[in-house]
Amino acid sequence: MKRPTRRTGLLLVMMGALFWGVGGTVAQKLFQQYAIDVNWLVTTRLLIAGLLLISIQFVRKDRTQILGVWKNGKVAIQLIIFGLCGMLAVQYTYMASIKHGNAAVATLLQYLAPVFIIVYLIIRKQTILTKRDLLTVSLSLIGCFFLLTNGSFSQLSVPTIGIVWGVLSGVALAFYTLYAVPLLKQYDSLVIVGWAMIIGGIALSFVHPPWQIDYSSINALSFFYLIFVIVFGTMIAFWFYIESLQSLSPKETSLISSLEPLAAVLTTVFWLKEPFGFFQWLGTTCIIGMIILLALNKNYSKDNQTIKKPLTIN
Repeated sequence: MKRPTRRTGLLLVMMGALFWGVGGTVAQKLFQQYAIDVNWLVTTRLLIAGLLLISIQFVRKDRTQILGVWKNGKVAIQLIIFGLCGMLAVQYTYMASIKHGNAAVATLLQYLAPVFIIVYLIIRKQTILTKRDLLTVSLSLIGCFFLLTNGSFSQLSVPTIGIVWGVLSGVALAFYTLYAVPLLKQYDSLVIVGWAMIIGGIALSFVHPPWQIDYSSINALSFFYLIFVIVFGTMIAFWFYIESLQSLSPKETSLISSLEPLAAVLTTVFWLKEPFGFFQWLGTTCIIGMIILLALNKNYSKDNQTIKKPLTIN
């Protein structure tokens, strides 16, 4: 199969990052204007996107891996854990943070995952604290303070429950990122992520079956938004990201992926008209600066070359 050119790779990763970022804002629109249930959206999104990713694997890549991943008992158990505690946890907490807060804050809080990973690795004594780590953590803390308070010590810029879900989303993504590594070394990412989505979607179906929806809230425009979130904001975004890795380095894809939180912020502010103060923009700048700093870290990029957002699929 012909490898994409560097120019094509750059276009793919930029489009993937933009789809991820805008997808979160579109989900916020569905929650606020059309009263779409967060459980239903996460269930439907995971099931459809997972099936589409598995279909891409079947058509374009090694189709024997699709069922082969289940032939090893240990791997099968790891995949189920990854689907429930990784994929489902990341998707649900992220969407809940959007519902109770907004897409901009939810996306930026989820991008704190690398900081949680750094802290975890230091506690486990798998790495040592460096000056770059201190700068990274400092930027994240300062950025979060300004983002969540807009510079005021007396009030928060978004509801507390939205912040809690956002922080949990970052923790879930940190687990997702670390736990995925051994699986992704053995099988194609489309197989692992596709099955993880299907597992998470099936599990959440017991809470809210995908066929149970208030059709009175669905019109032509809201249906288009749903298609965008499920297909473009999930399946195509991840597919484009993976394809870009064939012609770009992990460092390049990580840097360009910082377009995601920027896209989420800009669309939240200018499309949904969410208020965003000066200090919140300053906090956003700090967090995006932290992302770029991590991407420029040769060791971090090398260790996380297989992971979105790593693989997050917002």
